[in-house]
Formats: sequence, structure tokens, C-alpha cells
Amino acid sequence: MPILVLKFGGTSVGSVDLIKSAAKIIKNEYDAGANIAVAVSAMSGTTNSLIKNIDLISSKDDAEYDSIVASGEQVAAGLMALALQELNIPARSWLGWQLPIYTSGTHRYATISKIESKNILEGFKKKEVAVVAGFQGISLDGRITTIGRGGTDNTAVFLASAINAERCDIYTDVDGVYTADPRIVDNVKRLDKVSYEEMIEMASQGAKVLQTTSVESAINHNVKLQVRSTFDPDNKGTLISEDIQSNEQHAVTGVAYSKDEAKITIINLLDKPGIAATIFKSLSAKDINVDMIVQNNFIDRKVTNLTFTVPVIELKKSLDIIDDLKNSISFESIISEDNLSKVSIIGAGMRNQPGIAAKMFECLSQNNINIEVISTSEIKISVLIDRAKTEKAVKALHHIFELDKL
Repeated sequence: MPILVLKFGGTSVGSVDLIKSAAKIIKNEYDAGANIAVAVSAMSGTTNSLIKNIDLISSKDDAEYDSIVASGEQVAAGLMALALQELNIPARSWLGWQLPIYTSGTHRYATISKIESKNILEGFKKKEVAVVAGFQGISLDGRITTIGRGGTDNTAVFLASAINAERCDIYTDVDGVYTADPRIVDNVKRLDKVSYEEMIEMASQGAKVLQTTSVESAINHNVKLQVRSTFDPDNKGTLISEDIQSNEQHAVTGVAYSKDEAKITIINLLDKPGIAATIFKSLSAKDINVDMIVQNNFIDRKVTNLTFTVPVIELKKSLDIIDDLKNSISFESIISEDNLSKVSIIGAGMRNQPGIAAKMFECLSQNNINIEVISTSEIKISVLIDRAKTEKAVKALHHIFELDKL
């Protein structure tokens, strides 16, 4: 009997009516003979509301923060179990501490270490659907933890691995992975299949369909993902699995963007071993994710300019951290910009087709779009540009690489 994990995000369970609709999707899979485990997010808006209440009192205690915000998923899991029972399907809810879902790391940003599957597998013997509260777990000292925004995707992937599911279906408000954001490009194409490698690049470069960490977990545990629409459940969506050979005949599979970029440049930084490590270690210690990095060494190699990007919401915090380092590292000044966006082209076929970067840069030049920073990998080229020209760049790149013909 096949085992499936179905994940429903906040927009898919945003009201009681939507929860009832999601329960019917689960029923269809159940009636087809599958054993089902479900991972649910909090109802849309719930987590933000809880955070606002926390901020009205105090946000100093991260452990209590986790205890409060995890309650949103508890409510959604209980309601989903009730909705399934109303459809005559045996179901019960499971919270992170009940299974348990063991986590490590800090509160607010914990990572899943292990999910105990015994209780769920015992329930399968009774044809019981397990509804698991996503986004949460338990620390080694017994405190409730949360695993970051988008954490229910990660819960679902780990759960699929723990119970040896044949597939993990991610139900959301889109019906798959597209060649670009359908909100800004008219002639996008939905991709039937995407490789893990391409999806992780798309996610890390701004595509909102999946979180990077959930794709990494899918790779590590070899879990097939199917991105599907809660509002069009008959559509099979996009399969994400091991390398998809058919995609490699196309140099570029998709265009992604992020408008949440800020650039920091440290001017005339003393050029000696260990300086960059000191800077980036200090930022990492405060959970700041650094992305694009460019270092310009001068001829005499005594000083250098170091440029990198951080999420715009972390800009002030990053500048304060670097300023505090001035006594231990030598530099002249810091300059920053927060009116930037990152636009990327992604495709497994880039490995075998020369001239892709030149074609991208020429396209941007013809559209009068200046490039501030460039970053590349085997299957990705990213550029930092003026945020006001983001949509123009995405549309132009989608057109020049003929993604509407995939």
C-alpha cells in the first residue's frame, strides 16, 4: 500500500471552508488506497497576528516566542483532523513534541534532526490519517522549537523520509513551478519536471514556490516532491526529483528574482589572510545570510574593496556588526545600497552550452539595465541591478531565452 505525505500551506488552510476543501483532496488519495500523513501550516495570517501580540509585550525570550507562534499549527492540525473525521476518515492530530520531532540549533531557527515514525506507522495499521503540525519540534531540553518561516515544507520532507513515503505532495496556491513569475510575465510555461539542482537554485534566487532548506532536505533524503495547487487538485503540477535529462537540452529553464537585496561595500579593507573570515563569521553568528561576494584587490595588494549582499531587512544589523569590527580589522569606510534586486537565470543545460552569460549581459545592455554585481555557478548566473528595472529585466530575459517555447 503506497504511503504519501501531503503538505498544505497557510493559504490552503486559510479558513474553515478551505480546510474542508483540503480534507476532500486528502479523502481522494485515501479512497485510492494510500496511507496518508498530512503536514499543515498555520491558517494564513495567524503567525503574523501572534507575532504582533508578542511584540506588544516583549520579544526577548526566544523560547517563549516559539511556544506562542507554534500554536498556529496546533489549531490547523486539530481542525484538519476534525474535517477528515466528518468525512468518515479516521484521523488524529500530532504536535511536534508528541511524535516527537527532534530539533537542534537555536529557537526560531531550529533544524529537524529526526522524526520518530512509530506512532504514525501504528496509526496506518488502523487506516488512520496522521495530521502533523508543521514548523515545530522539540529541543533536547524539552522546549518547543520552531524551524523558521516556510518550515512546514521541511517538516513534510523529513516526514516523508521518516515513513518511507513514495512522494511528498506540496499543495499551495500555485499549480507548479513556472519559467518565471506569472504575476509579471504573461507567457510563462509550467514545467512538468524540474531537477533538484535546478529547484534549489530557483528557490535560493527568489522563486517563492519552495524554501531552499526543504529542497536540500529532499535531496539529502531522496524524497520526490510534487508541487500542486490546492485550488486545482486534478492538475499534477511539477515533479521535482533527481536530474531531469529532458531539461538539459535547454540552456535556461527559468528566470528568478528577489527584490529584497542590499549591497554593502567595505572600502580599503586591509588585505591579509583571515580578514574576510572574521567579517563573515561575525555576520553568520547573528544568523545573517550573505549571498553575492566580490573582492577587488589593488595592484599593491595592501588594501582591497569587499562587496557582498545581505537581505535588506538585515542591512542595519549588518552595518552595525561591521562597524563594531573596526577595532580589530582596518578599513576606511562602509557604503551601502538598499534599492537593488537580484535577477537570475537557471538551467542544467548551461553546463554544455557556451555563450549564455554573454547573451544575458547583452540582453540587459540592450534594455539599458546596468549590472552592479555578478555571481555564477555551474547552472546559474545572477546579477544585481536597480530594483526599479526588475520586471523589465525578467521579461527581457524570459523572451531572449525563449522560455515561452519550453
